[in-house]
Amino acid sequence: MNEPKLRFKNDNGKQFPDWEEKRVADVANRVKVGFVGACERYYTDKNGIPLYRTGNLQLGKLIEDDMKYVSKEFHIANKKSQLHKGDILVARHGSSGNAVLYNSEKEANCLNIVIIQPNLKTVNPKFMVESINSPNVVKQVSRLKNGSTQVVLNTKDIENLDVNIPSLSEQQKIALLFSELDTLIESAEKELEGYRELKQGMLQKMFPKKGEKVPEIRFPEFTGDWKQRKLPEFVSFFNGLTYTPDDVQETGTLVLRSSNVKDGEIVDADNVYVNDKVVTSDNVQEGDIIVVVRNGSRALIGKHAQIKASMPNTVIGAFMSGIRSEHSSFVNALLDTSTFENEIAKNIGATINQITGYMFSEMEFMIPTEKEQDKIGTYFSSLDDLIAIQQRELDGYKELKKGLLQQMFC
Repeated sequence: MNEPKLRFKNDNGKQFPDWEEKRVADVANRVKVGFVGACERYYTDKNGIPLYRTGNLQLGKLIEDDMKYVSKEFHIANKKSQLHKGDILVARHGSSGNAVLYNSEKEANCLNIVIIQPNLKTVNPKFMVESINSPNVVKQVSRLKNGSTQVVLNTKDIENLDVNIPSLSEQQKIALLFSELDTLIESAEKELEGYRELKQGMLQKMFPKKGEKVPEIRFPEFTGDWKQRKLPEFVSFFNGLTYTPDDVQETGTLVLRSSNVKDGEIVDADNVYVNDKVVTSDNVQEGDIIVVVRNGSRALIGKHAQIKASMPNTVIGAFMSGIRSEHSSFVNALLDTSTFENEIAKNIGATINQITGYMFSEMEFMIPTEKEQDKIGTYFSSLDDLIAIQQRELDGYKELKKGLLQQMFC
């Protein structure tokens, strides 16, 4: 059989024995499905028993967003769906096949999830989780789904998945490596979330609340009230490029669209280039802010990012608007505030998801002096840089894990 591209050696520096082809059923004491059906009437408050659902299984990690809790009576009556430390949980639908290790001693239950109880004499639970999440097994699950998102995996589907198993000693080394990598990812996620929470808190405190003329937190050298201004009084706008499919080519002028704006940064994603000869709109400049003004998803309206470096031969698309200001870092922070979100909600069309030039012209904001704008802009620009650096670190760890899953499993 095929061997993985990357392997550990044993403590004597020699190669471990060959991997063996198995099925999940061969290395599990039991494969079962947790409670299936409606159980809303058993829901209770946070003093109840945690109930994990498919949405709590994400990217090999058990998350506790939107948790539900059930009564003790439900938990006792449904022993089949009770969770125990070392159980492997597999999503049956949606992200079908996504495996997570339940590594807690706490009582818990699950809804519509496959539970694998691994045979600890032959398989390390953490190794097994990563094996199920490896490309080889993911491909098997994809074939079962055959392109459908509605397919529900049953116990036989999971039992018959092919997995390649090394010696228990090699499994333990692989499991330790991925556990350490998961710890790095979790730490990076927490630090990133900390920076984002700091930013949200400072946006609330460094810009005046509704009806107020000064912010709660202010640099000590500034005093006096902020002034209410309409957006066009302190920024200028430029329009995006309208082009046809015939204008698109492999190289040329880059057209920034909504897909190029993510988490307040410009990213390479589904890039589109057009023939230089059809470009009739302004090239973006360093400091410009580009804003999504029309999109099928209302949630994307107002999404924006600042151009932080020179980008020659780059324009924005027709569903974007460009904002130019001598104090662009302040304006970019201003567009991150809830005030901007409220202005969008107040002005956006009832049926068409867009912000028109007229809507922009009617938006009003509280504005300080230019010197204070620059000080605030510099602060938030530095904070954005920290967030971007932390995001890149997190992405790097995730890419490393993805690469190791491809190379250390077969």
